[in-house]
Amino acid sequence: MADIYPRQPHWTDAELDLIVADYFAMLALEQAGQLYVKTHHRVRLLEQLNLISPAPRTGGSIERKHQNISAALQEIGEPIIRGYLPLANFQAAILDAISRRLATQPSLWVPAALDQVAEPAMPFFEPAPPLQPPRERPAILERFVAKFDAGARDFRNRQLGKAGEEMVFHFERQRLLDEDRPDLARKVRWVAEEDGDGAGYDILSFDREGGERLVEVKTTRGNQTTPFFLTRNEHALSEERTDAFKLMRLYAFARDPRMFELTPPLGEAVRLSTHPYQARFS
Repeated sequence: MADIYPRQPHWTDAELDLIVADYFAMLALEQAGQLYVKTHHRVRLLEQLNLISPAPRTGGSIERKHQNISAALQEIGEPIIRGYLPLANFQAAILDAISRRLATQPSLWVPAALDQVAEPAMPFFEPAPPLQPPRERPAILERFVAKFDAGARDFRNRQLGKAGEEMVFHFERQRLLDEDRPDLARKVRWVAEEDGDGAGYDILSFDREGGERLVEVKTTRGNQTTPFFLTRNEHALSEERTDAFKLMRLYAFARDPRMFELTPPLGEAVRLSTHPYQARFS
């Protein structure tokens, strides 16, 4: 995988470690809700880089590298910095630099932000993304993605899952209040919290006419199309109760929470692979 600017000397490991550390520092500030100025970071980084670089670097080359980091982090379902849109054609060595950083800082997600987003404030609700044709990645990127499996990581993160369930619980109650059904809003139950896992869904809710909504919540700190996992029990329930089962996909959690809903048959909305079921959008 070649750099998009082949005439410029490739960035050394030392340079890439510096720019990855700078990106992570800005992202931590952004997630914590603290103000920072990208230009100030870029100026300081240029000073550091030009002490060790084999050739002079520019502000533009730094911005492109920041966009490359965004592209790599998006592939593994990590949050990215606003304003640094992913630029996917990048020097392979940047994946190694990100891997080195993640070895010492396993997550870019700031758990403290849960206190801010687990309140009754509603996430933005939007249509589900369309199912895309399968996409092949270069082998080195495929290994990188497998190493930092976003779906498996979020699946194991009970704190993240619980916070997402709480947000959807409040969302369902508020939706019924907005539909002038306070009687049904009072009946909404957070089943996973009150009864434990095992029901095949997390929240018992209702539609405006009183029909059951069996809501399974899948939360990620990643983007809209970050893969997620279903248990066999959840998948079985989606097939048994096609009338009532709803899968709420909550993403960009603790940053800018957004949500969409999938309904059975799930195989028409996502690409499923078994043991357990992993759902992909491409």
